[in-house]
Amino acid sequence: DEVATGFGRTGRMFACEHAGITPDLMCLGKGISGGYLPLAATLATEEVFEAFLAPYEEFRAFFHGHTYTGNALACAVGLASLRLFDDEQTLARLGPKIARLHERLATEVAYLPHVGEVRQQGIMVGIELVQERPTRAPYPPAARIGQRVIRAARARGVVLRPLGNTIVLMPPLAIRPAELDELVDVTRDAIVEATGA
Repeated sequence: DEVATGFGRTGRMFACEHAGITPDLMCLGKGISGGYLPLAATLATEEVFEAFLAPYEEFRAFFHGHTYTGNALACAVGLASLRLFDDEQTLARLGPKIARLHERLATEVAYLPHVGEVRQQGIMVGIELVQERPTRAPYPPAARIGQRVIRAARARGVVLRPLGNTIVLMPPLAIRPAELDELVDVTRDAIVEATGA
């Protein structure tokens, strides 16, 4: 499933490349259209594809489809987005952004007393919030610490996503260095405000 991780989010075109895996089936989504219109695809190896090729009478065909496939506008946007991705050398230009994000998180966020761990793969980040760093005791669900952090960030003009006690950063691949700095600064300030640290 490369719906969220595909098209460079992890620093490579697809996350499965980090593990040296070539999947038989791969689901793609958001990155195809740059998130502008809903568009998804399921890719298959030639072997899987050929397993479903046969005359109709053999009933080997994959009789599946849904109402909203092949939207011409979404496909045109997808083609334009992929062309721009290639023309702008988006993947090749991610390295410095990934390094800058790593450096800024290490100096501005990782040391905070209520941050248990900062996990980063490419431009995708998870910041685990804990009651105290030494024991890494989690906040109870009733504390809604993730919600408190994102509200503090939103008040500063930045939209973050909580997954329980983890704050998720998934900036656009086209983010500029100044915007990346603002993202980290606001995240730090929101965590400090929400945790009282």
